[in-house]
Amino acid sequence: MRRLPAGRVLFVQGQTPTAFYMVEDGEIEARFAALDGRMSVLEHVRAPRLFGLAAFISGKPSRYEAAAVTDSRVRVIGEPAYRVLMDDWPGFARALMREFAERFEGNLRLLEAARHLSAAERFGVALRQLADERAGPSDDEGWRALKATQAELAQLAHLSRQTVNQLLRAAQAEGRLRLRYGGIDVRQ
Repeated sequence: MRRLPAGRVLFVQGQTPTAFYMVEDGEIEARFAALDGRMSVLEHVRAPRLFGLAAFISGKPSRYEAAAVTDSRVRVIGEPAYRVLMDDWPGFARALMREFAERFEGNLRLLEAARHLSAAERFGVALRQLADERAGPSDDEGWRALKATQAELAQLAHLSRQTVNQLLRAAQAEGRLRLRYGGIDVRQ
């Protein structure tokens, strides 16, 4: 177990990690730096998600860095633990493949959104991704509470906050979501 204060970088882009990680508590931001130094957020990882898998398993340098958004705790899974999990823990390999498949599908959706979709469509993809990752259970009317900021949606959809604000207001007017202080209620 490793504790990370908010802002602490766990591993940097280009580093070859000797472990992969599972978020136990808090939130980790997976992000990469562009040539001009700007950071692009790939994903906000919350419990109980794994991250750092590709670089660890392939033995190649990580293509992104991982930093704590909030005070966080992560489980460090190194080579000995990985070997035990893969060889002696029934179902772990199957669960790991499912994790890779879900990540790959999500990455394909983001790539498609970034290259081919309109602003409204990119907004929809980003909202669905955050809802899949963070939204609570459905209430009696089918609404799920989602804690997300306009800035997070804008960054994930590669849009301005103003555009996201307009799209949120339009979706609320159409009855597709409800805005509330500090969050959004979504239906799925």
